[in-house]
Amino acid sequence: MFVPCRYRAALFLLVLLIELPLTGCLFRSRKVQPPLAAGPVKTATQQELIAYINTQAARIQSVQATVDIDTSVGGAKKGKITDYQQIRGYVLVRKPSMLRMVGLAPVVRTTAFDMMSDGKDFKLSIPPKSRFVVGRNDVESHSVTQPLENLRPRHIYDALLIREIAPSEIAVLETETETVIISKKRRVEQPEYILDVIRPDGQGWVLARKIVFNRSDLLPHRQILYDDQGEIATDASYEDYKAQDGVSFPWQIEISRPKEEYDITLTMVKLDLNRPLGDDKFVLEQPPGAELVHLDKTGANTASGPQNRR
Repeated sequence: MFVPCRYRAALFLLVLLIELPLTGCLFRSRKVQPPLAAGPVKTATQQELIAYINTQAARIQSVQATVDIDTSVGGAKKGKITDYQQIRGYVLVRKPSMLRMVGLAPVVRTTAFDMMSDGKDFKLSIPPKSRFVVGRNDVESHSVTQPLENLRPRHIYDALLIREIAPSEIAVLETETETVIISKKRRVEQPEYILDVIRPDGQGWVLARKIVFNRSDLLPHRQILYDDQGEIATDASYEDYKAQDGVSFPWQIEISRPKEEYDITLTMVKLDLNRPLGDDKFVLEQPPGAELVHLDKTGANTASGPQNRR
């Protein structure tokens, strides 16, 4: 068969592409190993997961803990991340909304910070800086120069205790699989259940939080809380669960606040649940000589002299 010259080059290339894969000269196939399963997985229904959250929440009325506190501050806004030396601290929680958290300076063990909240208002004492910050829990600050003043007791409270799913809320169950990279050649598939908790906001429905359950133990290992704009406000991780007084409680809790760009990890050293905590445990007064800083509703700071008290 006569083939015009102008088609001979194209025909030769086509034949070459067909033949080469058969000869293995330029192409080589290899097997791709699928991710390994993390292990046996457990199953649960939507109602069983909701019942677990609500039962555990009801069993915890107070928390008294000695903790090691690891803190890092910074990110894209600040342009760097600073890791602070681990310090010892104490956390007190009493439902429905009381929290106090004290951090001690390394070595000398003097008070590095002391903060308290009744759920509505908060107080934060920073003795090394002779500052005493007061304000409402719903007033946020994003100080780059004073990152410790971005702390809010409510953030710690909401992450420390996974609250119950209220009757007014809707919980939607998702099934997901997360690929965990162990090494360059090893990946592990981690099956998860996710409860999307949706709440009414007066004009419709908004996503309030996601509770992520590891299917190897059906325990909540992550909770993502969202603000009114649908952005992540708090991302909390829970590890090293231990059973105590009928409650499975995590002994390591990492609390990330993306907007304020700080990350706090609480590692339990000693934990007591449901012991009585009197009102005197949640009293925090302005130290003599400390500058009073009041965060108003717009988030602006107003400072007054050391003699002025709230």
